[in-house]
Amino acid sequence: MGAHPTPFQRLILPGFAFKAVVIGGGYATGRELAEFFLPSGPVGGLLGMALAMVIWSGVCALTFMFARMTGSYNYRIFFQNLLGPFWFIFEFAYVLVLVLILSVFGAAAGEIGRALFQWQTLTGTCLFMAAVASVVTFGNEAVERVFKYVTVFLYVVYAVFLGLSLWKFGDRISGGLSVPVNGLSWMSGGVAYASYNVVGAAVILPALRHVQSQRDAAIAGLLCGPLTMLPAMAFFICMAAFYPAIGAQALPSDFLLGQLGLPVFRLIFQFMIFAALLESGSGAIHAINQRLETVVESTGAVFQKWMRTLVALALLTVSIFIASRFGLVALIGRGYRIIAVAFMFIYLLPLATYGMWKLISGSRQGHRSQSHRQT
Repeated sequence: MGAHPTPFQRLILPGFAFKAVVIGGGYATGRELAEFFLPSGPVGGLLGMALAMVIWSGVCALTFMFARMTGSYNYRIFFQNLLGPFWFIFEFAYVLVLVLILSVFGAAAGEIGRALFQWQTLTGTCLFMAAVASVVTFGNEAVERVFKYVTVFLYVVYAVFLGLSLWKFGDRISGGLSVPVNGLSWMSGGVAYASYNVVGAAVILPALRHVQSQRDAAIAGLLCGPLTMLPAMAFFICMAAFYPAIGAQALPSDFLLGQLGLPVFRLIFQFMIFAALLESGSGAIHAINQRLETVVESTGAVFQKWMRTLVALALLTVSIFIASRFGLVALIGRGYRIIAVAFMFIYLLPLATYGMWKLISGSRQGHRSQSHRQT
C-alpha cells in the first residue's frame, strides 16, 4: 500500500472496481436490463434500477466497513469472519457463479464479433480469453489500471449514446416513458438484480487496500451504487424508444445502434462493450488469484505470474464450453435468478444481521476506549 493514497484510490476506485465486476456481458449489451427491468415497463424498470442502486450502496458500505474492521482484503478471509466454519459455502457458490458469468462474458464477446465482423462466435470468445489472461497475469496494478481507464471510456460512450438517442428518436423515448408502471413487479426485479450482482462487493476487496478509515470505507461503499447504475439508467432510457419489442433482442445494444444508423459510433460502442467484458472478467478472476495467492504464500512459496495465467485460462476454458452449449439469453434468464436467492442467504442476510451487529459493537467499543483515554 502506498504511504499516501489519493482521494481517487480511497473513495472512487472501489466504486469503479464494483462497476467493473457488475457491468459484464448482460448489463453492457442490455440483455440483463431487458430480462430484469423491461417487463415492468420503462418507468417501472427505472424504479427497479433505482432500488437496486440503493441496495448496492448499502451493502457495499456494510461490506467495506466490515472488511476494514476485520482486516479482510480478500473474499476468503472476509467470509471466514462473516460465516465462521461455514465460509466454504460462499466459495463453492462463488466458483459456480464465476463460471456462469464468464460464460455470459464469453458468449457476449462471441456475439459482438459475429455482429460486427461476421466472425464465428468462437473467434470473439477466444480473443476475450486472451485479453483477460493478459491483464490478470500482472496482478493488482494492471487490474486497477483497467478499472480506471475503461470506466472513463465507458462513461463517455454512454453519455454520447444517450445524447444521440435523444436526438434521433427522442419522441419515441418520451412515448415509451409514458407507459404506465406495471404494478409492483419492478420491486422484485430490482431486488433480484441487486442480489446476484452484489457479490461484486466481496470480489473487489483487494481494491480496499487504499482505504484509510471507516469513514473512507462508508463513502466508497455508498458511491458504488450510483457509479455503477447511472450508465445503465442512461442505456435503459434509450431502450424505452423501442419498448416492448426490444426485449426480444439478444443484443439490445446492437439493435439500438442499428436504429441510430451511425456505423462509426456502432464500432466505438461495441469496442466499449468488449472493454467492459475485459474489466469484468479480469476483476472476477483476479479475486480467485488473490485468494490463491494467500494460500500459496502461506506455504512459503511465491505465486508466480504464470500461475495467474494458468488459473485464468482454466476458468475461461470451462466457462466458454458452457457458453457455447447454452447461449447468452438462456444463461442470463435461467442462471442468474437462482444465484440471486443463494447469495441472499449466504451473504446478504449474514451481513445485515451478524455483520451489522459486529460493526455496531465494534463502534461502541471504540467510543468506550476513546472516552477511557480522555479520562
